[in-house]
Amino acid sequence: MVNKIKTCVFISGRGSNFLSILKYSRDYNFPIKIELVISNNIKAKGLIYANKYGIPFKFFSSSNQKNFERNCLKEIKKRKIKFICLAGFMKILSNNFINSFRNRIINIHPSLLPKFKGLNTHKRVLNTKDKYSGCTVHFVNSKLDSGKIILQKKVSIDKNETKKSLQEKILKQEHKLYPQSIISIFK
Repeated sequence: MVNKIKTCVFISGRGSNFLSILKYSRDYNFPIKIELVISNNIKAKGLIYANKYGIPFKFFSSSNQKNFERNCLKEIKKRKIKFICLAGFMKILSNNFINSFRNRIINIHPSLLPKFKGLNTHKRVLNTKDKYSGCTVHFVNSKLDSGKIILQKKVSIDKNETKKSLQEKILKQEHKLYPQSIISIFK
């Protein structure tokens, strides 16, 4: 695929989903090219990966949402970004920001949406004694974790599952599901 879609990845933490997408994006036929990484956390480990692999990155404080989003939009427009992946980005974007990229922002969430939206997902899943959990890639809209689902992956919950073991099990699936979702969008 010669004309890859210029993409920005938003991160807040370790950046493992960003790294997974980046590895897939190096394939000639993968539909996107990561041109920018934005973080609201100066200590995000994912910024180390961006630096290591030569991906331009920016940190903007999100303490003032309007300033954060204005700075992001300025960088995104300057680089002609057409698609955004939220990968462990722990901040809610405003309706104005989302509407300026309608159906061009996706997110990954560590549950089988619409169940367990928001934070503390694994703990909440274990408290309900569900037999399955998983992960979901979805389009971002104005409601938290409520956009149209692109793909999901189900994992079984073992009898002695802990929050940490469930998190690790689901994260492995996230690393496969996010790139598959991107491919399915641009087929």
